[in-house]
Amino acid sequence: MSILGNHPKGLYALALANTGERFGYYTMIAIFVLYLQAKYGFSEGYASTVYGGFLAAVYFMPLIGGILADRFGYGKMISYGFAIMFAGYLCLSLPLHGGTFSLAVMFAALFLIAMGTGLFKGNLQVLMGNLYDEPRYSSMRDTAFSIFYMAINLGAFFAPSAANAVTDYFLTKKGFVYDSSIPALAHQYLDGTITEQGMNVLNGLKEAQQQTGDMATFCNSYITAVSDSYSYSFAVACLSLIVSVLIYRIFRKTYIHADCRTAASADKGRKAAVVEELTPEQTRKRIVALLLVFAIVIFFWMAFHQNGLTMTLFARDYTAHLITGDGRMWFDTLTLTCAILFIYSLIFMARSSGMRGKTISASVAVVSLAVAIYRYFSMESVIAINPSIFQQFNPFFVIVLTPLSVWIFSTLAKRGKEPSAPRKIGYGMIVAAAAFMILVIGSAGLMTPNELKAAGVSDRLVSPDWLIYTYLSLTFAELLLSPMGISFVSKVAPPRYKGAMMGCWFAATAIGNYLVSVVGYLWGPLPLWCVWGLLMACCLLSAAIIFSLMKRIEAATK
Repeated sequence: MSILGNHPKGLYALALANTGERFGYYTMIAIFVLYLQAKYGFSEGYASTVYGGFLAAVYFMPLIGGILADRFGYGKMISYGFAIMFAGYLCLSLPLHGGTFSLAVMFAALFLIAMGTGLFKGNLQVLMGNLYDEPRYSSMRDTAFSIFYMAINLGAFFAPSAANAVTDYFLTKKGFVYDSSIPALAHQYLDGTITEQGMNVLNGLKEAQQQTGDMATFCNSYITAVSDSYSYSFAVACLSLIVSVLIYRIFRKTYIHADCRTAASADKGRKAAVVEELTPEQTRKRIVALLLVFAIVIFFWMAFHQNGLTMTLFARDYTAHLITGDGRMWFDTLTLTCAILFIYSLIFMARSSGMRGKTISASVAVVSLAVAIYRYFSMESVIAINPSIFQQFNPFFVIVLTPLSVWIFSTLAKRGKEPSAPRKIGYGMIVAAAAFMILVIGSAGLMTPNELKAAGVSDRLVSPDWLIYTYLSLTFAELLLSPMGISFVSKVAPPRYKGAMMGCWFAATAIGNYLVSVVGYLWGPLPLWCVWGLLMACCLLSAAIIFSLMKRIEAATK
């Protein structure tokens, strides 16, 4: 039997529709903070406020979207969400100049993206959860959400490379080469705040770009060029949304019965699913249990979504940008894609019962390995990397590790030993703490961000391995927490409040995302190990709280 199992066809349609939307979203997120600082010269603190506020809005709006969907229908709200998101990404992709007007358009675009995501994101997941209300599929719910989550990350995996490719292409057309150090120093020069050390560094960077003319012209030209290149990268989201809409509409018949608010499918939905009847007391206990879990995961998202903020700043300012040796393979998207195909072909070969399936899987494995080997020997001996490319590692590890996660928990379930979803969340918080311990160790002895700003560049750059292993550990934590949490909500939420409870899950995520900005304000005076240590402590505290409440939560949801 296939690793994907005998799932309803609607799973694949909804998962692929979400893949396209997430590809566009993560293309934007990969470069968003870099864009804010490059174009507007925002400080780390103010950029973190905009970033955290936007993420908070993106994850809070599903609460409103869920309430609206409970009344008007999930499918209708999803369709509206597509249209509004498209308008937002279109506005964001306009290469506008002129200060105040450009800022106004940007904030309007962020509002539209957040509002559209609110109508789309949670309701699509509720639709998928409804597919598993049928008794024949109910035992496959957790596995389904793991597969769904893997599909999301398939889009997220290619997003940073797409953003980098578009940015580099348009920057090259303007006669420049990307250098992450230039925008901050250029703004310091134009603002008159640059130090003597910084000026020396900027002169060297200008010469490396082979630019003539005065320094002010160079700084203005580079800022404009890199800002426009980022804007064009945001347009990728518009194209990916079109693909998502086509998938969503063409395969509508595979999931329409799960939209219980659709009049045409109401009778079919009632016949297909057994609606659980709960007493008012049971409803109250379930809602309380869900709210307790929501409160705990706030701290995970505060830590996890540092990937687009402080972890990206760490990649930009403190991590080596030139890679040699075997480490080059980590930063080549084609090689990582081959690795994914190789792993999955081996899995399918082991699971296939017929010779035809085994032959096809073996062929894919051989071709993938051959392409990876050829790619290794054809690469330049030294490659330059952009800081945003590190954000590909989390989705890459999700895709690679999901089959292992599904196998482990499926095996435990068959033996009656699978941990409950709240316990998985608790374990995930502990693993997240271990992830930030890696950065605590890797950051020892580095300059503070304030010291770096005065010096122009860091006096020491660390190996990319520190960030790679942090992303690997965070991915283990995420697989224990995020897909399991969504599955838990869809399973435990009282039928009348499914949309609202899924919205509350995202509202808790929104609070955590807003708290991301708090860490951004610490990015300056504090030693880096203190910043990562604070995040580690928050994760450990959250784990302690959820395990202390475990019996109450599990009793309320049985």
